[in-house]
Amino acid sequence: MTIAVYGASGYTGTLVVAEAARRGIEVVLVGRNVERLGAVSGGAEVRRADLDHDALVTAFRGCAAVINCAGPFTLLGEPVVRAAVAAGCHYVDIAGEQDYLARVFDLGPVDVSVVPGVNDDGLPSDLLAHLVAERVGPVRELVVGIDLVSGAAPSRGTLRSVLANLDRFTAGGLGYANGRWSPDILATRTSMAFLGGEVPVVKFPLPAVVTVPHHVRAGRVEGVARQDLAAAFVDVTPEIVETVPAGPPEESRRAGRWILAVEAVGEDGRRARGVVRGADTYGTTAVIAVEAARRLVADGADPGVLAPAQAFAARDFLAFLEDRGVTLDVARPLRSRSSSGDPRAHT
Repeated sequence: MTIAVYGASGYTGTLVVAEAARRGIEVVLVGRNVERLGAVSGGAEVRRADLDHDALVTAFRGCAAVINCAGPFTLLGEPVVRAAVAAGCHYVDIAGEQDYLARVFDLGPVDVSVVPGVNDDGLPSDLLAHLVAERVGPVRELVVGIDLVSGAAPSRGTLRSVLANLDRFTAGGLGYANGRWSPDILATRTSMAFLGGEVPVVKFPLPAVVTVPHHVRAGRVEGVARQDLAAAFVDVTPEIVETVPAGPPEESRRAGRWILAVEAVGEDGRRARGVVRGADTYGTTAVIAVEAARRLVADGADPGVLAPAQAFAARDFLAFLEDRGVTLDVARPLRSRSSSGDPRAHT
């Protein structure tokens, strides 16, 4: 199996290349700057291609899959995914940008498997939402929340993506209700529990808001983040972006802690909750991206643009991540007070 990595000389791209090498997966490094790619190739083949469609198709030929690590995806992503499809390659990327994800789902029929948003929060939250939704049957409302319990400084690439989507971060991004996505759909949740008690949360542009409705029939899906975490993203400026390093040092990166919580309310009032948490957001993204591409090649998935839970068995992929330090907890469903009289009564 040979996998092309586009954007391999970027901060997360180098981690993806290292993860593939650790697992014995052959990679081809594709990008615009062959000198930078050569510096991180470790002897792997390097192919030059800018965002020209024909050049990208030629560079991807002979590869079974493409991992796209080059953002901002809102500006740079679509030529890469279109070229991967034209070259007959399965495709994954590490995007978390809602508008880009929505455009990828609008690509139409394709003959390969395209799974965008396989990063540290996009894939686990989508898979977790699928499991939590199963606990309550038809879903009236599903909320996905994120918190960084402790974290390393974001990479320059992350901040560039935030800056390219700053209007979405300022307004809180898309919401989903009554079969449509819109920035005008406000979040109803104002607090959420992560590791401790309830903390204030605000609407936040999480990728799961775009992906989850493709496999969970829900009246409403919203994304939220701890209030002060969300506020930090709104303060990003071009001057800040250019002064930060490419990414945090390894020790700081590995010390970071993240947590995702998903809560669902069924149409009959049943409630269920799941939590997934781990360390090292960038290292986890590299593990997820390589494993997602490997599974598409080795195990197969339906052709088309797919949410993670449509391409992969949710519990199996999360179990794979548990073996790599991610913790999963999906609570049994509870009846609401109004439907059972006892909030502790299991169904």
